[in-house]
Amino acid sequence: MSDASEFAPEKWTRRSVLASATAASVTLLSGATGFAGNSSQEANASLPAVPADFRITKKRIHQSVMGWCFNPMPVPELIQHCVDVGVEAIEGVDPKFYPDARAKGLKIALVSSHGFAKGPVDPANHQECIQKLKKSIDIAAEFESPSVITFTGMRVEGMHDKTAEQNCIDCWKQVIEYAESKKITLVLEHLNTRDSSHPMKGHPGYFGDNIERCIELVKRMDSLYFKLLFDVYHVQIMHGDVIRRLQMYHPLIGHYHTAGNPGRRELDDKQEINYPAVLRAIIATGYTGFVAQEFIPTWSDPVLAFRHAAMVTDV
Repeated sequence: MSDASEFAPEKWTRRSVLASATAASVTLLSGATGFAGNSSQEANASLPAVPADFRITKKRIHQSVMGWCFNPMPVPELIQHCVDVGVEAIEGVDPKFYPDARAKGLKIALVSSHGFAKGPVDPANHQECIQKLKKSIDIAAEFESPSVITFTGMRVEGMHDKTAEQNCIDCWKQVIEYAESKKITLVLEHLNTRDSSHPMKGHPGYFGDNIERCIELVKRMDSLYFKLLFDVYHVQIMHGDVIRRLQMYHPLIGHYHTAGNPGRRELDDKQEINYPAVLRAIIATGYTGFVAQEFIPTWSDPVLAFRHAAMVTDV
């Protein structure tokens, strides 16, 4: 993500998805529902049964939600839904909303930084990335958030992979001591490059599309404060074998994201990932950090979809 207050669509930040999706001809407003996806008739067909008053009770998974997915819902409204459902944290919203979230009892699970398009793969981006990462580390420390997101950025034409990897390391090395001093973890997100249907469902050209490469970058950083953001949706698209991979890499994982595949949809029976099994496997590794819902609602009632995801995740 880009600078904490920035919404520039050309950088494809999560918080700029409304503009991005419009550019991609994805309709976010559908009658009174206000969300992307199928028609109301299709979206209402065969929805899973979800109690309208469902609240998280087991709390073995510490749940968060990515705010950009629920555009154009006002952030204060989403914060209140988190409180009502029992979701512990929020991320992917402008920091101006952090005081309200904290006042309502929510935590800030993850702070945004530079965008995934302009990352440290290209040395021309290093100073911007360093400045934005340090700014976000300060914001995370102020609001007691454990983590700040980072990305590799897009491939540079003609650049060898080994050079691109070293460029990333060289940039992050200029930030990691600062992160360590503040006890803030930088989490590197692996993204898929296969889905070109929507600017936030896939990211063709992204350098960090191989999770093994991302793991090697994390290892080379050699810091307890630099870890992997394991996005189940992206890993499923690029590699599959999700449970085995999270079991293998769990000591290096600092954050999780969820969404249904294909389509970055709800965690329902119209997608292929067995989320209850995945979530139990995450718990079995001893992970105690956040797992954030990052699906784009397709149901006619996005709040019901949110409650459903919280219910599925409360294993």
